[in-house]
Amino acid sequence: MQAKRNSWSETFPLLGQQNRFQSLPTRLPSSVVGITSATDAVIPPRPVFLGVNAGTASAHAGIFDESGKLLGSSSSPIQIWRDGNCIEQSSTDIWHAVCAAVRLACSKANVSGEEVKGLGFAATCSLVAVDADGSPVTVSWSGDSRRNVIVWMDHRAVEQAERINSSNSPVLQYCGGSLSPEMQPPKLLWVKENLPDTWSMVFRWMDLSDWLSYRATDEDTRSLCTIVCKWNYLGHAHMSQYNEKDSRNMEACGWDDDFWEEIGLRDLVDGHHAKIGRSVAFPGHPLGSGLTPEAAKEMGLVAGIPVGISLIDAHAGGVGVMESIPVQGSDSKEFDKETILHRMALVCGTSTCHMAVSRDKLFIPGVWGPFWSAMVPEYWLTEGGQSATGALLDHLIQNHVASPHLSNCAASQNVSVFDILNKLLESLMVDLKSPFLAALTEDIHVLPDFHGNRSPISDPKAKGVIHGLTLDTSEQELAILYLATVQAIAYGTRHIVEHCNSHGHKISTLLASGGLSKNSLFIQEHADITGCPIILPRERESVLLGAAILGAVAARKYSTLQEAMKALNAAGQVIYPSTNSKVKVYHDAKYRIFRELYEQQLSHRSIMAQALS
Repeated sequence: MQAKRNSWSETFPLLGQQNRFQSLPTRLPSSVVGITSATDAVIPPRPVFLGVNAGTASAHAGIFDESGKLLGSSSSPIQIWRDGNCIEQSSTDIWHAVCAAVRLACSKANVSGEEVKGLGFAATCSLVAVDADGSPVTVSWSGDSRRNVIVWMDHRAVEQAERINSSNSPVLQYCGGSLSPEMQPPKLLWVKENLPDTWSMVFRWMDLSDWLSYRATDEDTRSLCTIVCKWNYLGHAHMSQYNEKDSRNMEACGWDDDFWEEIGLRDLVDGHHAKIGRSVAFPGHPLGSGLTPEAAKEMGLVAGIPVGISLIDAHAGGVGVMESIPVQGSDSKEFDKETILHRMALVCGTSTCHMAVSRDKLFIPGVWGPFWSAMVPEYWLTEGGQSATGALLDHLIQNHVASPHLSNCAASQNVSVFDILNKLLESLMVDLKSPFLAALTEDIHVLPDFHGNRSPISDPKAKGVIHGLTLDTSEQELAILYLATVQAIAYGTRHIVEHCNSHGHKISTLLASGGLSKNSLFIQEHADITGCPIILPRERESVLLGAAILGAVAARKYSTLQEAMKALNAAGQVIYPSTNSKVKVYHDAKYRIFRELYEQQLSHRSIMAQALS
């Protein structure tokens, strides 16, 4: 159980407040630097910044130097409970995983707690429930108090989302026209209707990254990113306040009380929105007096380290890559000004988020946003996404009869299963005399909506389709199914890019980060299918870098988030689409089939609905 929280304060530091942050000793413990002589060496301090991300399956921590170079990282697993559409976690378990990851990352980077000058958090957009003492309150049918987090991918609130969407509230135009069951209002309504005891006990409902910042600092100021993107908060209410440099409280003025009343959650308006956020700040602004002594002890750090207002994990990934400029373009002033408007960041993990910014607000049906300053300050954010990408590939591979043997081969060679499959596909291309690798999937077509379609169709009831199966259960058949699924995910990205461009964006370059970006086949298929070059960042842990950037801004190393992004983002390899015209013709044909698979599903759904009516 967590320690009791400080009482509620209606005033919060915001823009320009000086952090109470004293000079630190320069001598490192010998246990950290590996000094074994009788005379300790005095090592000059090297300012570093710590980024923490609580992902779906594990917590990650990374240490970055002043140039944005990763010095060391680590992870620690997070427990998860699955029961049908209900997927839950424990905030206590997540915090323990975060602390373990931070300690190990510092050890791997050979960094002491005294050297960390700023800290930022990112996390999945999961929903956390705590009482007045900060202790967990169950959100589970089981009544287990540990299970106080509704995970982002939880789809228990599909029916509640449909009811909210039927309201046609003006608020909905700022999330693509409809709410997803992955957003917070439907989940909150589900809890109110199904777990009344929990509803009455909860003192704070928080996005996970906001809860981590709160747990670390005892300050409950919400991130503009989280509440705009997942709570239907209208962030543009603060458009005139971004450049204000005083430290007065920025009251949460973007809540639409009529919306909450209309959807049946009028009680969340009470107390100036105390349960969902009375104060809000821009990502990177410092929280209170920084890291509390309790949290510092648990993480092996120093009390008072500046902690920046958080970001959702995908948005942190965007902050970690959007200003990654290839060397040949780094001297162009015009490049700096306009290129960010032609880019889309793909944060590829369990799911994939597609992030693009614009100077003007663009209303795009089926795509979340426009969100003002939710990722890059003073830009409108458009957010597309696929609910299952890495999770889908894992699901298909792990449930195939050939999976155990492939896993054993990968383990014996100390490589990933993806590496084994990619090599197998290259051999098949030669053996089957295929004109190019992608053509191996000519007889198998996949619709990857196994967990619904987030965008641009925005249909949580969409189902996955595999067309072209045979009785073959060989490793070769699994490799081809894997390739077809990678292509399907890329066709989904192409659909999102084309849809955004048809509504005002001018996206021509992709930037990829996250675990799947390390898979060369995944990236090359995306380049070939979208026709866009793909920039890979120098540091592949872009979500951690984005979180660390928040800490650097909070520590006043940089005056703005954009300044920090330009200083710490760096491009690595650039992957270009194939120049083989036959590859383009092939993918255009498969993309047409990809689009038809969903149309056929709608037709089949209608036929069955009529049969059951």
